[in-house]
Amino acid sequence: MAAAEMTETLDQRIQAATQALLDCQRADGHWVFELEADATIPAEYVLMKHYFGETLDAALAAQIAAYLRRTQGAHGGWPLFDGGDFDMSASVKAYFALKVIGESLDSAAMRRARDAIRSHGGAEQSNVFTRILLSLHGITSWRSVPMMPVEIMLLPRWFPFHIAKISYWARTVIVPLLVLMALRPVARAPKKITLDELFNRSPRSIGLAKKAPHQNQAWFLFFRFIDVLLRLAEPMFPSRTRRRAIDKAVAFVTERLNGENGLGAIFPAMVNTVMMFDVLGYAKDDPNVVTASNAIEKLLVIKPSEAYCQPCVSPVWDTALVCHALMEAGGEEAIRRAARGLEWLQPLQVLDVMGDWATQRPQVRPGGWAFQYANAYYPDLDDTAVVVMAMNRAEQLLSGKQFTQAIERGREWIVGLQSRDGGWAAFDADNTYHYLNNIPFADHGALLDPPTEDVTARCVSMLAQLGETANSSGVLASAIEYLRRSQRDDGSWYGRWGINYIYGTWSVLCSLNAAGFAARSPEIRKAVNWLLWVQNQDGGWGEDAASYQLGYAGHKTAPSTASQTAWALLGLMAAGEVNDRAVARGIAYLAKTQAADGFWHEERFTATGFPRAFYLRYHGYAKFFPLWALARYRNLKTGNNQIAKLGM
Repeated sequence: MAAAEMTETLDQRIQAATQALLDCQRADGHWVFELEADATIPAEYVLMKHYFGETLDAALAAQIAAYLRRTQGAHGGWPLFDGGDFDMSASVKAYFALKVIGESLDSAAMRRARDAIRSHGGAEQSNVFTRILLSLHGITSWRSVPMMPVEIMLLPRWFPFHIAKISYWARTVIVPLLVLMALRPVARAPKKITLDELFNRSPRSIGLAKKAPHQNQAWFLFFRFIDVLLRLAEPMFPSRTRRRAIDKAVAFVTERLNGENGLGAIFPAMVNTVMMFDVLGYAKDDPNVVTASNAIEKLLVIKPSEAYCQPCVSPVWDTALVCHALMEAGGEEAIRRAARGLEWLQPLQVLDVMGDWATQRPQVRPGGWAFQYANAYYPDLDDTAVVVMAMNRAEQLLSGKQFTQAIERGREWIVGLQSRDGGWAAFDADNTYHYLNNIPFADHGALLDPPTEDVTARCVSMLAQLGETANSSGVLASAIEYLRRSQRDDGSWYGRWGINYIYGTWSVLCSLNAAGFAARSPEIRKAVNWLLWVQNQDGGWGEDAASYQLGYAGHKTAPSTASQTAWALLGLMAAGEVNDRAVARGIAYLAKTQAADGFWHEERFTATGFPRAFYLRYHGYAKFFPLWALARYRNLKTGNNQIAKLGM
């Protein structure tokens, strides 16, 4: 294809995707797309209604049932991501929800699910959170659940376990859960549904679960011994102390209730909040109860034939990334609309709340953005860096200074949240108490929020785009050293929040490019070679969520997706490879897979909530990342520079 013809075709593709994105902009200037997890979230929504003895709207129940039946895997159970392996807890919850809805036990879906669950060891193999849910419904006993006394709320900061030592998501989920575990309510469900058919022995006889694969045997046995002591001591805990601990938990929750955005703005914490208020005797019309309940209902996605519940919403993340893509695409209208998006983002910057992050960094002024519409106690570093870079780029394009103060406060907050090892985590600094992932309660392995390569790369990108260098900034120099240390032998970097090494490698390559690394530097060459090696035959890139498995030994090949292809292309172009044949093949893959509506459509999950435990499908990723990659390619091929000196 001649160069002029290729440019014309690219322009057409870019224009179609740009217009499609512009059509999705909300009236107030922001973008938000669906955020989908696995079957556990809609199942837990149904089971919450069942717990309270509430009748689920018949039409909604049928729509959720249709969603659950569609997402059932070929193996008979439910996976954690599209096309994934059988997962016990997801399968038990989905089956339970379908049974509550009224699905016939003789239906093909229910028969296949029962067979799959029992053949994988039965529901007694469920994880801790599922055991808690089953205990709340009276199906299993509390002997199957590790001890987590609510008196934890009264422990001093120096104690080995403290609420401040776990991640934000664990903190917001666990605090109201501690009250439930102390008071042990039983569901008021009018239909006394049992699940005996899913167990290979009596549900009431089940004890504690075995050690999880990620846990160290010695640490696990130590904490199991502590669990035994706590069970013996609990009856002797003073009632006054318990009351004080419950009061402190309630105060924690109500202070962070977050309006109709919910505690932590995440579904599990919201559900636990409503259940906590209920067990404490709050009336249904109590303002806190009404607010917390409304937050949950706002997460529903209802379509003509299906419905599901989102784990949270992603307007800040979506808007910031769309703005980057539109500014890359260029054109007066796209840039004007991106500026509107950034104007919507500007007042969402948290400037007046010292969130939980301040426990570790009390001297730092707030200045971050949260992921959701509002979550003032829990802004995150990744969103903040991406917003700041977008605002900085917009100022350059518009020759203005309207975002300068917001940019500076965001930069200041990010610098203040750097961890001692040079990296950045998502929400906290130095949340590295790794021994805590060995407690029996932490069988999901996601109790902490340590620094990661992808978030660190984003912060490096931001600082470099704002003009800092390793020579002038000790903060930047130590972060770059963190990234150097964390590169794998094969040349890739781990991706905590996107699947997986493609996401991490893209993120770091962008940051090293922004920080002034030469394209021929050994770190960049190794990463480029890895990306070239893992390209699929169709020209795209794909990676399976199984890459998070313990003992990872190499790339987990998967069908190409638009979002992962875009990440790989953006990474290669940041490394100076715009003229490599592999990049041209990747661009061709995106061009031929673009749909008539201007977007790309992918069913596969390409993002991560918790590795090995919880995955995400951002419906926006296949809409804006491919546009970004196509526009970057066109701009580099038709411009004077072969590398874009931007943070992303």
